[in-house]
Amino acid sequence: MITRLDLEYFKCFRKLSLPLASLTLLSGTNASGKSTIMQALVLLHQTMSEHEWSNRLQLNGGLIQLGSAGDVIDKVHGRYELKIGVLIDNIELHWQFTCEEDKEAMSLRVANVTVQANWPPGSVTLDYPNRLHYLCPESDQEIPRTGGLPRSIRTLTYLTAERVGPRDSYQLKDPNALQVVGSRGENAVGLLYQKSDHAVIDTLLIESAPPTLFKQLEARMQNFFPGIMLQLEKVAQTNSVLLGIRTSNDTDFHRPINVGFGLTQVLPVIVAALAAEKGDLLLIENPEVHLHPSGQALIGEFLAEVAQAGIQVIVESHSDHVLNGIRRAVKSGKIDSKDVALHFFSAQRDGEVPYRSPQVASDGTIDQWPTGFFDQFDKDMNYFAGWED
Repeated sequence: MITRLDLEYFKCFRKLSLPLASLTLLSGTNASGKSTIMQALVLLHQTMSEHEWSNRLQLNGGLIQLGSAGDVIDKVHGRYELKIGVLIDNIELHWQFTCEEDKEAMSLRVANVTVQANWPPGSVTLDYPNRLHYLCPESDQEIPRTGGLPRSIRTLTYLTAERVGPRDSYQLKDPNALQVVGSRGENAVGLLYQKSDHAVIDTLLIESAPPTLFKQLEARMQNFFPGIMLQLEKVAQTNSVLLGIRTSNDTDFHRPINVGFGLTQVLPVIVAALAAEKGDLLLIENPEVHLHPSGQALIGEFLAEVAQAGIQVIVESHSDHVLNGIRRAVKSGKIDSKDVALHFFSAQRDGEVPYRSPQVASDGTIDQWPTGFFDQFDKDMNYFAGWED
């Protein structure tokens, strides 16, 4: 599990050292840096997965397109370089990337890699490395082992807030290559079809349903949409599959467009979580999109269960219902409070820490409520009561 993310001169952050937990909730004001946290990890993932032996950070690829070096390097303090670092399993790994004074460059060269570990003891820095595997030094007796770092980042799943809506059909891909749902959830239905018999982690099973991905997905969806049933059918002589949905035994299966937008928005989130394995990493933006408030609370509670099952989850959300779902999961014992991290970001000023970290107690209460931290409902109620102007 990644327990810390370090950034230096990356976009809006001059310097940041952010603790991460099994379940991390990122919240805050608009344009305060929440998405930047995820983008740093996605850039590493994109480079590792699309350019296995690359010694350059790829700013534009299949998952994310951030433009040129000038778009990602802090314009005030960064000049021509930025740094990204992670701590995982007591191993620190930091990359320094440079654009060599070319702010129009669409990738950044790896200037050096620093690896620090407890076994074997010591720290090693490679200046201007020419040969990297998954952005990590190749095995060498003089280089501390990088453990599971390449895998945890290389196989992460990233879901943006702009997920695809209902479709008449969904694309199928090679089941040996299709490992993730796609950044917009575009591969979720295909993945569900290809791995319908995939075994779900025991601790995430709903006992009333068979332990396969398809049946567990259907059971989970019924928590959000009571009575729902799903049907998958391959279109003959094509690489596509049809998704049929019905909401009761008295109706036929309908196309997704006729059943509601929220269903196709939450489905990729649940598919990604149930198809994951222990040690995997999920990055999810706004899981509450198009969900009723009760559904938003349910998705927060569900993601807490996923994190407790050994799958690291980092969530960006503006929903107090998602937060309350997580708090309910803590109080009910579905996740330990120490395994939850809350980070609230706000506009930065020089010298200020750019975020606050309220703590969740075992009873679900929160120790501090910084201004702007899910407090709009209280402000509105105070206004209606005449207590605030």
